Amino acid sequence: VQLQASGGGLVQAGGSLRLSCAVSGRTLTGYTTAWFRQASGKEREFLAALRRNVGSTYYADSVKGRFTISGDNARNTVYLQMNNLKPEDTDVYYCATGRATLSSIGNGPAYHYWGQGTLVTVSS
Repeated sequence: VQLQASGGGLVQAGGSLRLSCAVSGRTLTGYTTAWFRQASGKEREFLAALRRNVGSTYYADSVKGRFTISGDNARNTVYLQMNNLKPEDTDVYYCATGRATLSSIGNGPAYHYWGQGTLVTVSS
């Protein structure tokens, strides 16, 4: 299983970016795919998750209303649409997939496969 994250870049505060996570080696259905962010020296932060088989999405309070996670089964890709970005959103963003359940949805160890990370920089 491999995950390829892309879409990061430099954007001004208030702007938008869409991150993509292309998954190969397994389908989206039956697994939970999530986005986290973590910079060097900082704790990993859960952002959003998609449980494709139940059609449910989950968000951290810090991004609820600004970020939207979605999936495209045909492309086996999960997206993270990020709007109204703030300088504090600057970070390295990672996608991950695994058998996380409702109780473990925000826990990094619940995800067995991770992408390489994509850098998002928000200027003020």
